[in-house]
Amino acid sequence: MPEPTASPISPPRKVSELVVEHLTDLVERGEWPVGSRIPAEPELVAQLGVGRNTVREAVRALEHAGILEPRRGDGTYVRAASGLDAALGRRARTSDALQVLEVREVLERGAARLAGSRHDGGAPAALRTALARQESAARDGDEQAFRAADIAFHAELVRAAGNPLLAELYDGIDHVLVRTLATDAHGRHHRDVPGHREVVEAVAAGDADAAERAVETTMAAVRAYLLAREPGADA
Repeated sequence: MPEPTASPISPPRKVSELVVEHLTDLVERGEWPVGSRIPAEPELVAQLGVGRNTVREAVRALEHAGILEPRRGDGTYVRAASGLDAALGRRARTSDALQVLEVREVLERGAARLAGSRHDGGAPAALRTALARQESAARDGDEQAFRAADIAFHAELVRAAGNPLLAELYDGIDHVLVRTLATDAHGRHHRDVPGHREVVEAVAAGDADAAERAVETTMAAVRAYLLAREPGADA
């Protein structure tokens, strides 16, 4: 009879690792949304019941991961919704904007096709609401609201595909390309939201081909805008 073998014993995990997991979970669940400021260090110490050094170590680890961002004199903010989002953002920031757009177009065209083939009754309503906010901001000439609504519309279209991983991949790319465009130029560039109403109607009709074509129209407008911004382009 073979002698029993001992199983390896895992060492106890550091408290700071548990705090990192907890804080990451708060970000991923949206309790700390991207762009929000996290509680100050004394508050986290009181809320979590751990020492100041433990909190500091955990926050620093998330800063290194690209999820949190310290701002001198203004606290610490959520920079990315997940480690994947942060990694995609780092990689995309080193790429040419047109290359990033190509990746975004592949993801969004695929998402539109999936959304058009899913026959999800709730997707068209959510898209129409997002589009209405964008068109309202365009009519009011509110560039900041228009830009935020444009981001929300594209994110809603990708969510309509029904694939959470696709949505997360897209958001990492979207952070870099859409959210870094100059607000005033971005608003003027496609205030008429080309292709947006068409993609909504295509998704509502369950027409995957038309949904993809509508996204191509939108991406063509974005590409023209990016090319116009290049050095030497006509004003």
